[in-house]
Amino acid sequence: MKQSLQLKLSQQLTLTPQLQQSIRLLQLSTMELDQEVEMLIQENPLLERVDSDSDEVSQQETEDGPSEFQSSSEMRYEATPDAEAPLPSESPDDEALENPWTNDSVPVIGGQPSDEDDSDYPQQARSSTLREHLLWQLQMSQMPQQDAQLIALLIDALDEDGYLSQPLEEIAELLPEELELSSEDLEIALKYLQHFDPIGVGARDLAECLALQLTALPEDVPGRALALTLASKHLDLLAGRDFTKLKRLLNCNDMELRGAQQLITHLNPRPGAAFAPVETRYIVPDVLVRKMRGGWSASLNPDAIPKLRINRMYADILQHHRSSHQQLTTQLQEAKWFIKNIQQRFDTILRVSQAIVERQKHFFEHGEVAMRPLVLREIADAVGLHESTISRVTTQKFMHTPRGIFELKYFFGSHVATDTGGACSATAIRALIKQLVGAEDPKHPLSDNQIAELLAKQGIMVARRTIAKYREGLHIPPASQRKSI
Repeated sequence: MKQSLQLKLSQQLTLTPQLQQSIRLLQLSTMELDQEVEMLIQENPLLERVDSDSDEVSQQETEDGPSEFQSSSEMRYEATPDAEAPLPSESPDDEALENPWTNDSVPVIGGQPSDEDDSDYPQQARSSTLREHLLWQLQMSQMPQQDAQLIALLIDALDEDGYLSQPLEEIAELLPEELELSSEDLEIALKYLQHFDPIGVGARDLAECLALQLTALPEDVPGRALALTLASKHLDLLAGRDFTKLKRLLNCNDMELRGAQQLITHLNPRPGAAFAPVETRYIVPDVLVRKMRGGWSASLNPDAIPKLRINRMYADILQHHRSSHQQLTTQLQEAKWFIKNIQQRFDTILRVSQAIVERQKHFFEHGEVAMRPLVLREIADAVGLHESTISRVTTQKFMHTPRGIFELKYFFGSHVATDTGGACSATAIRALIKQLVGAEDPKHPLSDNQIAELLAKQGIMVARRTIAKYREGLHIPPASQRKSI
């Protein structure tokens, strides 16, 4: 085949770096955006934050627009003090643990006693983990060295909930043969461990954990003996709500069984969970919603908007020596792009949020039961953007309302047809299911078929399997597990 050269014209869509950055910023959450801003400030000397404590900085007009970003939407809406984003709740301080031992020769783990404390009892600082808390008790108990080592070995084998999931036989096989220790020795060590605080630690299953806590109660507690038998032998029947069979096996009446059940439900099935580290999730709302002049209005949260500007010193250098600082010129253009994309990001979020608020105003007035069906295409047509852009805007963006903080995606949902030819949103149906279950008779809970029939009487036609799907999404157990004595 003879080779030849040909000219061919074609069109190809290419995303510019500025457009790529705009798309990427749009899908970032507020926390991720703040990290992105900090990273770019470190890399680009032309970009800097506006100090909130400094005097008001005048905008520097350039050929491409203002050098300092101040959203026009931010100037139009002024956030009131009661609409500011709430501070993240702090976890309560752990209560001081009392020390039942009185040996002054034992060192204190994790801290020193206060100088003002004249007590002869050594003080313990708050333990950060379950293992530290148990090892502190072990050291204070002054057990023989061999027993203490076995208990420490069992402590290391506990999971985060305080359970010993590994069989004692397997743990015994890991010990050196010259120690001549068996699973019976570990069983004795485990009994010691199960007397430590928190009560129930070292249990091998849920039944043993509950039994340990019930055994620690005073013998004169009403229903203690029945609850101990119930937790040790018939926990599966209690979980299945088979009260008829339980009354026959335990030879008790409804009142006695109810008392034992209440005693068990007040126990802690995860004794070690209180020592687990708590991960705090910080949510900074992007949009504030409040009622103004009889209507609902959305405004940007000033605390979520980074205040950026072009560094004046470097800008002046470039103005007089532009040709000799090519790298600074490039960084200046990148800084302008970034400020412009930040402004465009928040303008887009505000437009989408306001469109959502206008269509879900009944939700802000009456709650979830008044939520109307809404899809991405409806908002896209209203603001003149593509559905993919609306999806990016509503992901990990949050709205602070008088009814709480919600992700923007929360306001979207499918619809279910009604008898009158209208539509009801899935969120409203879930709210109705929650109301019906909350008002049901505990002795005769509503089945999925009965819930579907009650909704049909209100004109909402929903299949039983759809009710089951919504109920499971609300973490509501089936009727057989909601039944009480």
